[in-house]
Amino acid sequence: MKKKIIGLSALLMTCSAYAQTEVTAGIMRGKDYGVTYLLPKTEIEIVLQTTKHTYTPGEFCKYADRYLRLTNVSAEPEEYWTLNKIQTQVAGVPDKEQVYFVKLKDKTVAPLMELTEDGIVRSINMPFSGQQSKQASQTNEASEADIDPRRFLTEEILMANSSAKMAELVAKEIYNIRESKNALLRGEADNMPKDGAQLKLMLDNLNLQERAMMEMFSGKVKAEPKTFTIRLTPKEMKDEVAFRFSKKLGVVANNDLAGEPYYISVVDLKTPDVSSGEESKKKLDGIAYNVPGRAKVTLVQNNKKLSEEELPITQFGTIEYLAPVLFNKNSTVKVVFDTATGGLEKVDRE
Repeated sequence: MKKKIIGLSALLMTCSAYAQTEVTAGIMRGKDYGVTYLLPKTEIEIVLQTTKHTYTPGEFCKYADRYLRLTNVSAEPEEYWTLNKIQTQVAGVPDKEQVYFVKLKDKTVAPLMELTEDGIVRSINMPFSGQQSKQASQTNEASEADIDPRRFLTEEILMANSSAKMAELVAKEIYNIRESKNALLRGEADNMPKDGAQLKLMLDNLNLQERAMMEMFSGKVKAEPKTFTIRLTPKEMKDEVAFRFSKKLGVVANNDLAGEPYYISVVDLKTPDVSSGEESKKKLDGIAYNVPGRAKVTLVQNNKKLSEEELPITQFGTIEYLAPVLFNKNSTVKVVFDTATGGLEKVDRE
């Protein structure tokens, strides 16, 4: 996530007296200047890792059993989905009802604040390290491109006068390739490779040819991984539809009965309130942060429990404040917040 840094520097560092950093709720206008930040609220995020499979029948699929003893080879194209993994976590979104303004006053050593691009407070007095966004290192894995098996066919095969004859000759070529591989592995080939690297190269080439020709009978299945992210606003709920999944269509709308329902239950664990008392809504002394509550989140499908986790939920917690004295000129406190919940992750004093 891209970050933006807003630095608030004190101009009167030489003064012996100091004024406390003033924080107010809501966005200030007029001649006041400073920084506006938001606290996040939590959403439950369900990440679905799925795969779309597309089956294309082979050119000689109807001869698969006769020549290669491959049974149950379909002659019809097919598309189907598999659900590989379900992950439940939390994500933070800006809470527009929790907006705060840190006013820069004379003789104030105001903090350096780091915000996310959504305006959520990320840290205070932490040098910007350009925290690298966790970009999945794109490993350009050479996904095997579609191989044209006809480039491996001999002139005799290509000149066959019927598809049945052609299939028979291709099958014989497959058996010849297998015999060649066995001869290499046993060290009985007429032209044995000089070293292990050359042997591997020869075997890889033979395997490629065999796979390409086999697909002319068995068909080809193309697998496309797809990730879906579903977000839910947390509240106490029992057995509500989180999402629906169809083997034919993949992830579908919650009201689409073509998909099997997956149910979610959320139970507020009633974390004790540790707040020290009511704060003024208009003027606050300190930096506001969340103390998230805890919830038990359960996913069920066909009466089978798939997962049960305890997750931090901001809406089930309270709001607390870091005392302004922590940010005077005689003390430098470093604070890191969890941008998903608005809670404290780390507090250090220099």
